[in-house]
Amino acid sequence: MKYQLEKPVQGLIAKKKYQCTIEWRNGKFLADEPPSVGGEDTGPDPYTLLLSSLASCKLVTLRMYIDRKGWEIDNIAISENLYQETKGEITSTTIDCNISFLSPVSDEQKIKLLEIAKRCPVSKMLQGDEKVRIFAYRLEETKTIKYANDEITVLWKPKVIFSIKQ
Repeated sequence: MKYQLEKPVQGLIAKKKYQCTIEWRNGKFLADEPPSVGGEDTGPDPYTLLLSSLASCKLVTLRMYIDRKGWEIDNIAISENLYQETKGEITSTTIDCNISFLSPVSDEQKIKLLEIAKRCPVSKMLQGDEKVRIFAYRLEETKTIKYANDEITVLWKPKVIFSIKQ
């Protein structure tokens, strides 16, 4: 198993209601909830972050394909939203993605590009067999120590005190 990210995304919440600091490999940003659920709307909410991941993945995947094909398609826009329905104990989520080609595109190109957009890595992940594993550590145990010599490298990681799989 190899993680996708070289440096994991880190999150921290303090006492300010629902405002989280998210740290990624190149900076930090705030995530928050809207006032309708008690937040202050100082950053995107979790649903917006999820849809942002999907939108950026689709757009980048499309741009890579268009550039590889040498097509002259300057601008593409995407609009996304989601809704959820609960029946009994099961909640199903539907994400709608509307792609707008702001440059001339033939019908044949449009069909191919919609197929490509469906196969972006984040789409595959959301439609695949994803698992969310949750581990609990004590803060003082989160240090990583690397021991190495010419023959062996040992990477110490903290002991899991609790783990669940969704």
